[in-house]
Amino acid sequence: MTQVERPPLTADERTQLIGWLDLQRSFVRMKCTGLSEEDAHRKVLPTSPLMTPAGLVAHLRWVEYTWFQMGIAGVPDTGQTPWTEDGHVDAEMFVDDVPIAQLLDEYDEECRRSNATIADLSLDVVERGRPAEEAASLRFALCHMIEETARHVGHLDIIRELIDGVKGYTEPE
Repeated sequence: MTQVERPPLTADERTQLIGWLDLQRSFVRMKCTGLSEEDAHRKVLPTSPLMTPAGLVAHLRWVEYTWFQMGIAGVPDTGQTPWTEDGHVDAEMFVDDVPIAQLLDEYDEECRRSNATIADLSLDVVERGRPAEEAASLRFALCHMIEETARHVGHLDIIRELIDGVKGYTEPE
């Protein structure tokens, strides 16, 4: 995903929500551009060893999947998710043996699938398979995904600076 522009200042709600989410999504690849495999999997935070660029990309891919495919579209979990009832809560971040290019491509594909899944849905549509009092609307899911993605882009920004000094929101030269 290439970096996108901010949504228009006076766009409608759907355009604003998806536009801001797409902008944050574009920063994920940008923050990983130029990283070696070693650096993409480098553990620079002793208290959070799973929080590597590769681990964060993998986590964001699964968050996209769980909110938009499983939650909004109602796709059942038939074992394709990396976590289980008795598994590690952050199992999706165990990606030491997965190339960063593959993780980024899978993330971009999941983002495209998310956008296609919600393209014709009302923002008022709610998650399937949950009791009504626990089901979130698509509007809520989009707001949450903006927050989730932006928070992890901030983590990527800090981790990237710790790895090689690259900072900010410009492509490394």
